[in-house]
Amino acid sequence: MSRFLILQLRPEAEASDDEYHAILEKGGLHDDACHRIRLDCEDLPEGLDPGDYAGVIVGGGPGCVSDAPEDKSPIEARIEAACLSLMPAVTENDIPFMGCCYGIGILGYHLRSDVSKARYGEPVGPSTCIKTEAGARDPLLAGLPDQFDAFVGHKEALQVLPDGAVHLLRSDPCPFQMIRYRDNVYATQFHPEADAAGFETRINIYKHKGYFPPETADDLIAMCRAADVTWPEKILEAFVSRYA
Repeated sequence: MSRFLILQLRPEAEASDDEYHAILEKGGLHDDACHRIRLDCEDLPEGLDPGDYAGVIVGGGPGCVSDAPEDKSPIEARIEAACLSLMPAVTENDIPFMGCCYGIGILGYHLRSDVSKARYGEPVGPSTCIKTEAGARDPLLAGLPDQFDAFVGHKEALQVLPDGAVHLLRSDPCPFQMIRYRDNVYATQFHPEADAAGFETRINIYKHKGYFPPETADDLIAMCRAADVTWPEKILEAFVSRYA
């Protein structure tokens, strides 16, 4: 099996490790089937070609592509530039790609769509995603119910569907929960790898990052523990199974 390239954007080691192991577990991957790159602490290897991999998976992170350049830390700016540097090859060659949360901003920005904080941000917690007509026909969503809950938490979002993209999932608070570009380039606003335990870890790590009032962290953790979020991981599993 060809390896998957997993790009991680979280500067916090605990959050990054937890996300990586969730991607492995939920995707049905083993460590030796992946090339993991933590972009906060290492550069992309010179000459890296995403086409040499079975697919590319981009995790989430606290950065926002819509932030003004002067508001981005040097690490955030470097991470974003590294991700964007691969997108021309990914989209032009229709290389299998799964962008999770931050990844939908990266894809939308690359496709010159409107990514901003104007509307459609969602608080931390579950959000009900609903299949569109195109979503009902998409192979990564085959076997999933017409609607299901997924974990979200984001400040920015796509404001419009990028030109050439297909709309697969929506929610009432955020219309663009999952899109596809061409045949193989996917992105989700929600976290397909996340379960309640993973979100508890992130809530504790990011409670001072402006996603929610810090004093509400315990209530958010309780809400996530009570949520029925089991279907999104099937999307990640289907992505890996299809392109392995």
